[in-house]
Amino acid sequence: MRRHLGHTIYSAWLYCTDTDTVFWLMNFDRLNHDLPTWADVESAAHQLAGKARCTLLLSDTLLDETFGARIFLKCENLQYAGAFKFRGAWNTMSRLDQAQRSRGVVTHSSGNHAQAVALCGRHLGISTTVVMPTNASHTKRQATEDYGALVVAYDPATNKREEITAALQRKHDYVLVPPFDHPHVIAGQGTAARELIEAAAEPLEQLLVPCGGGGLLSGCALSARALAPHCRVIGVEPEQADDAARSFRSGCIERVNNPDTIADGTRTESLGKITFAIIQGAVDDIVTVPEAAIAQAVRLIFDKTRMVVEPSGALGIAALISGAVPATGRIGIILSGGNIDRGLMATLLSDT
Repeated sequence: MRRHLGHTIYSAWLYCTDTDTVFWLMNFDRLNHDLPTWADVESAAHQLAGKARCTLLLSDTLLDETFGARIFLKCENLQYAGAFKFRGAWNTMSRLDQAQRSRGVVTHSSGNHAQAVALCGRHLGISTTVVMPTNASHTKRQATEDYGALVVAYDPATNKREEITAALQRKHDYVLVPPFDHPHVIAGQGTAARELIEAAAEPLEQLLVPCGGGGLLSGCALSARALAPHCRVIGVEPEQADDAARSFRSGCIERVNNPDTIADGTRTESLGKITFAIIQGAVDDIVTVPEAAIAQAVRLIFDKTRMVVEPSGALGIAALISGAVPATGRIGIILSGGNIDRGLMATLLSDT
């Protein structure tokens, strides 16, 4: 059930025992001034006009018969760099002044944000450095390098990407472009739901959004609250990377260490401070789905629509398959990306 942001934060302060979260809650009034709003999503839409693709909204597919519901697919797998991440990266990097651009930017990512930052850097003439895990998708790392970024690899079992990124930032005076916990990034991601809701022929009753660090979910929630206040906004993440679902229920920022899931875009350690605040106040629920349902969702999307979607991007469909979300009424689903290795896609398609 959606909760008023101020009440939620106050309640969490009373009951949360995580030291870092309590410190953040005590400083919430200051943070609240930095939270993006619907006006920031509108500003991002203007910034992205003519730069990002207004991706296809696909409806009237065989998925309607499969689930007995009206399914509206926002195809961010067709976005530049193959994922929604281009929206947030462009909205952030295009606002840098010339002095900031000359310093270069740094980020950390398992792949989709990495590609987006690299591609935006190419278009804007900004040098880019990306910290990527050694277990990142080969497809995503290759594309990141092809777009012109310098990739710094690390072992996620023994190192923290945030620490490596911070050290590079200090050494080279890079500008940090966070993968999710930044107002411009969140506002940019929110334009995906803005387009979906405005293009849908019928009012949506549910909006299903993949969740890793929460940038896409929190941004889409801002759009839904403004344009479709009666629509239930539901985040979806793997059972094996369930930190957001636990955070949503406990009122604390919960963590997960190097989760083993095929949905590599959700292997973040935790929600961010900004995304957590928005999600607590603007999202109705966060559900989790098993790995088998994620794999089945990738196959089902291909079988019924002939589209290639990566496991992270298929989480909304996985929620319907698993029953984590009832398949009723008019359902908007963000297909967040399509960057999948050929070998993994072949394996998933061959499994039955």
